[in-house]
Amino acid sequence: MTALSVNLNKLALLRNSRGHNSPDLLHYAQRFIELGVQGITIHPRPDERHIKQQDAHELAHLLKDFPQIEFNIEGYPSEAFLLLVEACMPAQCTLVPDAEDQLTSDHGWDFTKHLETLRPIIQRLKNAGIRVAVFLDPELKQVELAAKSGADRIELYTEEFAREFSKDFSGKNADQVLSKYNEAAILAQKLGLGVNAGHDLNLQNLPSFLSIPAILEVSIGHALMIECIDHGIENVVSDYLSVCKA
Repeated sequence: MTALSVNLNKLALLRNSRGHNSPDLLHYAQRFIELGVQGITIHPRPDERHIKQQDAHELAHLLKDFPQIEFNIEGYPSEAFLLLVEACMPAQCTLVPDAEDQLTSDHGWDFTKHLETLRPIIQRLKNAGIRVAVFLDPELKQVELAAKSGADRIELYTEEFAREFSKDFSGKNADQVLSKYNEAAILAQKLGLGVNAGHDLNLQNLPSFLSIPAILEVSIGHALMIECIDHGIENVVSDYLSVCKA
């Protein structure tokens, strides 16, 4: 079964737009947990435009009461970010190559440039007892290099897949694109890496993506929140869990 981790960033962005604690992240984290999700993800950024450092600490405290739920903190490995992660002690830290002013994640790590920089960072987090994933494009060379970094998992950046499967595109290259992700996942698994996935996955495209074997976790936020508005949180979470179980 693939684990579903819900990204709370968009709820935090909505809250911050009004300057008070509504929607309450802790309330919704607990609600998602009660509905059966297996993980909670946040991606704090330096400008705190959505997730704040205080949110990370409060969620870490809340999730101590739910040891079966995996806490995943994503972000660029600045010293401030690493200190936050070490203070919160999530089950997993996903390292993402985002610039400070970046709107959203839009590419994976280039390990031809960053392998030696990331290796000690990854080891630092693993020494603290935190599983480490690295955000990666579905390129075989990058998978090979990621396996040398000490990371436990990769998270496949799925925007290209999602774009190909969207209503705005013909999907004529869909099989080719899915095959590329499948090959990257299989190679990663052969090299001892677990495989996660995320970015623009939704209820329409997720079943096709999960035809790839042994995807351990999908992290979904933006699309899931929109779908909750359209169809209701209980229905949407139930539908995602059914897809992941299948």
